Amino acid sequence: MAWNEPGGNRNDNDPWGTGGRRGNDQGPPDLDEALKKGLDKLNRMLGGKGGSGNNGSSGSGSSNSGFGAILAIAAILAFGYVLYQSFYTVDEQERAVVLRFGEFSRTENPGLRFKVPLIDSVTKVRVTNVRSARSSGQMLTQDENLVTVDLQVQYRVGDARAYVLNVRDSNQALAFATDSALRHEVGSSSLDDVLTEGRAELAVRVEQRLQSFLKEYGTGLEIVRVNVESTQPPAAVQDAFREVQRAREDEQRAKEEAETYRNKIVPEARGQAQRMIEEANAYKAEVIERARGETARFNQLLAVYEQAPVVTRERMYIQTLEQVLGNSSKIFVDTQSSSNMMYLPLDKLTQGRSSGSGGRSSQSGNQQVDVQTLTDQVLQELRARQDGNTRRSR
Repeated sequence: MAWNEPGGNRNDNDPWGTGGRRGNDQGPPDLDEALKKGLDKLNRMLGGKGGSGNNGSSGSGSSNSGFGAILAIAAILAFGYVLYQSFYTVDEQERAVVLRFGEFSRTENPGLRFKVPLIDSVTKVRVTNVRSARSSGQMLTQDENLVTVDLQVQYRVGDARAYVLNVRDSNQALAFATDSALRHEVGSSSLDDVLTEGRAELAVRVEQRLQSFLKEYGTGLEIVRVNVESTQPPAAVQDAFREVQRAREDEQRAKEEAETYRNKIVPEARGQAQRMIEEANAYKAEVIERARGETARFNQLLAVYEQAPVVTRERMYIQTLEQVLGNSSKIFVDTQSSSNMMYLPLDKLTQGRSSGSGGRSSQSGNQQVDVQTLTDQVLQELRARQDGNTRRSR
């Protein structure tokens, strides 16, 4: 028969022991009772008394045990919170500034660190990141001209303690110092320097002055680089300024062209002058040496002439004729058979030979005469004249 069969019969097979009275109490545990026992044990551990018994003091024991359990839980939570707040981690890019009762205690490096809760306060600062700030404004130059300058400052935190403690707002201090340094350097420069080739030098001077200001203020900031992004006159005069700039560029271009022409002409003139000087010196040396040679030859000839004047005169005569007739195209032949001197017009023979060559001779200029042909003509002329002289002599 099933344990839950109707009929009101008592069945001892009821698993929950509901038949009449409760059986051997093998059902699921009572949660309230289990919680009460746990609180009693915790209360006894903390020095209180258990809440068991059926007398009149059981109600007060139960309330005391509940209060003790709450205190125990609160103590555990407080201990866990204090333990959690006692350790912190510093990243590789950070430095931690520790204050104890509001006074500087130490600067912590990267790693797992300990602090006293509710006593020490920790401020983490990133020291490796390069930050940037911009500054822009109109200012007067040394020659009393307005110019607009846009500037970018790249910086990082060099001293975490000074960055946290010395200045309330380091970024605002940086902005004021940048504006002061920029106006000081622009005010000591001319407009041309700021707008043209002096921009790079302006950035270097602003960087140096700004770093000195930040060091004096104790901001803990370190300047990495200062970039002058743009420098331009006010918008109202930009058109006129561009015209002036174009005129200056034209002037500079004309100067460069003149300098280029000068660099080309002056060396050539110097070279020609040096060449003329060298030629004059060479001619001078040549004339002097020739005169010295002629003097030495004359002295030697004088000594020979004094020993044999007749022979020397004849030899000098012959040498002079050779020099004079050597540059002439005419030939005089002295024949033994007759006292008459034969004249050969080689210049006319040469002209006839050249005219007989046709158009090629006129185009090519002075051409060399065939020596063999000319020699044959001279021999024929000599034979013909000798034959004529022989006939007349008979």
